[in-house]
Amino acid sequence: LGGALITTQAHRSHALTHTHHPRKIALFGGSFDPVHSGHMAVARAADRRFHFDELHFIPSGRPPHKQRYELAPYAHRFAMTGLACADHPHFIPSLAEAGSDLSGRQVFYSIDTVRHFRHIYNHRGDKLFFILGADSFLEIATWREYEALLNTCDFIVASRPGFRTDALRLVIPPELLARPKEGEPLDSHAIHLRRSTVHLLDTVSSHVSATEVRKRLDRGQSVHGLVPLRVEEYISKQALYR
Repeated sequence: LGGALITTQAHRSHALTHTHHPRKIALFGGSFDPVHSGHMAVARAADRRFHFDELHFIPSGRPPHKQRYELAPYAHRFAMTGLACADHPHFIPSLAEAGSDLSGRQVFYSIDTVRHFRHIYNHRGDKLFFILGADSFLEIATWREYEALLNTCDFIVASRPGFRTDALRLVIPPELLARPKEGEPLDSHAIHLRRSTVHLLDTVSSHVSATEVRKRLDRGQSVHGLVPLRVEEYISKQALYR
């Protein structure tokens, strides 16, 4: 399966070298342990707004930030991500952080993953978007080469209704911000940087969390509706999180 997907991605990358129309590519990373309905709600909301050509779901290998629990094996997390993407033609499960041996044991930093995709999608007009939650963006100053990351792609920050861009602006170095045009009002849903833009996606109201899903499974409770149906079936058949 892994080899086939790598081959498919390689063929896609090769094909892109023969096309020149600008493409919108979204990167959505996470532990996806498991991928749940909240993740899918964010992806669909972002896709409705920005009309991506491809949205890559990237299960993390070994996240660089401290984990309080042992992740499910990478193979299971990738399989569940693939099942969640199955009904969406341009949602793509990505092996970008699987590592050379596909074990998912390597540490990957977001800046390196974004540079990997930037190398693939490098035609004039191609645009990369990095999707993450507001809580994660507020900690971006702790990420490796975060200033370079902010300059490398646009960000889509998902939050519940009522969240304001003022909080996001506080964690962005002032020197990266674009100068506002005289008399132009501030955009309540975007922060314009010199080389990129941070977009606020405040239409997502899902309260599902992977932690709650795992707790319910551990207690033998149903997670119907909290995860995609195919993911629910996979978890049951593989007896995960018990």
